[in-house]
Amino acid sequence: MKKVFLILTITLSVAFVTTTEVRAQKFALIDMEYILKNIPQYEMMNEQLTRLSENWQAEIEKLQQEAQTMYKKYQSELVFLSPEMKTKREEEIVKKEQEAQELKRKYFGADGELYKKREEKMKPIQDEIYEAVKAISEEKGYQLVIDRASAVSVIFASPKIDISNEVLLKMGYQK
Repeated sequence: MKKVFLILTITLSVAFVTTTEVRAQKFALIDMEYILKNIPQYEMMNEQLTRLSENWQAEIEKLQQEAQTMYKKYQSELVFLSPEMKTKREEEIVKKEQEAQELKRKYFGADGELYKKREEKMKPIQDEIYEAVKAISEEKGYQLVIDRASAVSVIFASPKIDISNEVLLKMGYQK
């Protein structure tokens, strides 16, 4: 009987400790999109990158237009060209089209200039947000902070646990 009582006591103690630990965990949410929209530096960076992107796109379109003009001119003069001239013109057109494609890849490719510039300008902002979230988490004892903007599996979360405004205040920005 004492053995059963001892096992029951140990089991209940472990269950109580486990339940207490689960209840003691604190969670919070942030909305990264909301935070970024309220940081003027981020908005300025986006405007700069948009202008830069538009300039690069215009440069690419100019090359594509040149290739198109060369092709139209080639087609209109086709009957007057010798086989050697036809080949030369075709190569020039292909070269111009490849130049446009290469420029497009250089600027907008997966590891292109736009990606590098965005990453370069975003890193300080992201680091600042991370430090603010970390400081708030340490102050308030949060074990987990989830970004609701990127967490597709979060269906509902109480607005009471959203610390986005606190993060902005910690960074020195008003709502």
